[in-house]
Amino acid sequence: MAEKTWQVEKIKHCEHVGHEVVIENEVVYPAEHLPDQPPRILAHRCSNAIECNMLEKPACALCGTNPDLDPV
Repeated sequence: MAEKTWQVEKIKHCEHVGHEVVIENEVVYPAEHLPDQPPRILAHRCSNAIECNMLEKPACALCGTNPDLDPV
């Protein structure tokens, strides 16, 4: 059975909120009977996305408010 996990890609300073945030990837590892396939990244997320969505100005693509700015 395939396994999904969230892994930290990087920790960076976000100028929008003024402190460090964690950028994570949702990674799917293949089942044991398919060992020759590499893991795949399904999604990205930011640890501060909920707080950024509450602000009045658009933040970034990870929050879903500004698709033109990709912090990854």
